[in-house]
Amino acid sequence: MGNLLELQQKLSYDKTFDCVQCGYCLPACPTYETMERETHSPRGRINLVKMVAENKASINDLEDPIEKCLGCMACTTVCPTNVQYGQILESAKKVIEDNRSKGKMQKKTEEFLFGTFFPSSKWMKTLGEATWFYQKSGVQRLANLMKVMEAAPLHLGVFEKVIPEQPSPKKRKQRVKRYIRKRPAKGKVAFFTGCVMDGVFFETNEKTIELMLRSGLEVVLPEEQTCCGALHAHSGRVEESKELARRNITAFEEEDVDYIINNAGGCGARLIEYHHLFEEGTEWYSRASAFTEKVMDISEVLVEVDGLDFQEPVHQTITYQPSCHMTNVQKVTSPPLELLDKVPGLTFKKLDRPDFCCGSAGIYNMVNYDESMDVLDVKMKDVCSKDPDTVITTNPGCLLQMKVGIEREGESENMSAVHLVDLLLEANPKSKESTKNSTFVHE
Repeated sequence: MGNLLELQQKLSYDKTFDCVQCGYCLPACPTYETMERETHSPRGRINLVKMVAENKASINDLEDPIEKCLGCMACTTVCPTNVQYGQILESAKKVIEDNRSKGKMQKKTEEFLFGTFFPSSKWMKTLGEATWFYQKSGVQRLANLMKVMEAAPLHLGVFEKVIPEQPSPKKRKQRVKRYIRKRPAKGKVAFFTGCVMDGVFFETNEKTIELMLRSGLEVVLPEEQTCCGALHAHSGRVEESKELARRNITAFEEEDVDYIINNAGGCGARLIEYHHLFEEGTEWYSRASAFTEKVMDISEVLVEVDGLDFQEPVHQTITYQPSCHMTNVQKVTSPPLELLDKVPGLTFKKLDRPDFCCGSAGIYNMVNYDESMDVLDVKMKDVCSKDPDTVITTNPGCLLQMKVGIEREGESENMSAVHLVDLLLEANPKSKESTKNSTFVHE
């Protein structure tokens, strides 16, 4: 009985009773639509968690339905009883992870990826520089000619084709870490660069900083920041996720800033939920709460500061694919659209189902490739019906996934996908105030 009670606590069993099995979540769930199985719906997964907690089913019965959940949280936006699905999902993932038997090689690989690779800015820099060499040296062209990447694990060959052109190691080294203004700034912000975002989308991060500077903000990049921990939490590695949260909280506490800015929907969703990782009433809960109160998406701060005057028309037909975590967790929906509305020349076509997931979901599209592509195919049918020149996204995973979708549809000559800030900078926004007295200090 003691073991069962312990399992119930680990599985957030008490929260499963909030689900009344009404079925409102079914039309909102991408995996229920593509897999057509009750066990792969939110209410089905919750019922399975409850059955495992009551010893009516095994943890093995839970594994496939939980692992195949995208974690898009679309179900939470339509749930009439406010079920804490995210907490139930993460608790189930942790129990599955703790119960899983692994070989020595798998353990070492995961320890490297989650313990060393993602949390390390040096490794992310190495990833970017290695990719630059791969692209510039001719190795990529040779690998494609020899079809080497077709045999790569986790379908890496599919994603390798859509990775953006990388900046040189010299440009990465020249990055400024602190931008200080002689005149009073509109505010001081700290920029959360992210791990994959900074490794693969370094140029987009640089453009994000540029937009904030042109808006009249002072910007700092805390050097001790690390991975947000989202990938760890989604893989059931909760304790590691908590440790990364502590490291980030400590790093950003050292800077007296008004806001903590991110440009990745998935990272932002993890950052604003840091306080949920700690017990109420503890010191870390208090520190995490103070941290999360400052977290904002780049689109939010650009709208709030309102310091940009977009100068050049961008004559493109666009559509916008919202990040699920930005929409359903951060609750940021209108700021990206407000910014796009300010860019002259754009023709905007709204998707029929903008809130339907693209199927990226962190590394879901690598570990559950076929299921991910089924979801992506539904999304691309919607996208292609709008015949856009450009698909706008606000998350690195979504951006790569939409690029893959465009390739799958054979539309790479007619359509592209870019991050929101890439398009905004294309419109050459000027500061509404003079920046001639600004000094950018390289530390």
